[in-house]
Amino acid sequence: MAYKGFFSPTNPSKYIGDPTKIMYRSMWERKFMKYCDTSSNVIRWASEEVVIPYVSPLDHKVHRYFVDFLVEIRIPTGIKTWLVEIKPKKHCSEPKKKSRVTRGYITEVKTWVVNSAKWKAAKQVCDAKGWEFKILTEDDLFRKPA
Repeated sequence: MAYKGFFSPTNPSKYIGDPTKIMYRSMWERKFMKYCDTSSNVIRWASEEVVIPYVSPLDHKVHRYFVDFLVEIRIPTGIKTWLVEIKPKKHCSEPKKKSRVTRGYITEVKTWVVNSAKWKAAKQVCDAKGWEFKILTEDDLFRKPA
């Protein structure tokens, strides 16, 4: 999942922001960008244009969370706005306790508590604005059609 580059949309008018500066940080993000760019249900979208302050549980300081995507989607009853985060499934649940504490386990726990704080802040923003917060994993991005 460690690829990065610039995305050139085929429908730049759908992009909120400068369509010449859209950067993806993984092939999963690139895949989602292609979906946003080409889906007729997506009205407008942005990548890392929404910034949400959150307090890190590690240092108790305010940091800035750049949410992966803002997406406005056409639904039968109107328009729905989503904030979307792309993450590996293993980062979306609390690490399982191990019999021996390792550096890897400590890193997993730190990642989990910081992500949880970011996601809590994002959910609060979404609740206040009537939006939805979604976390998409490889299961969502690579689901085979039924």
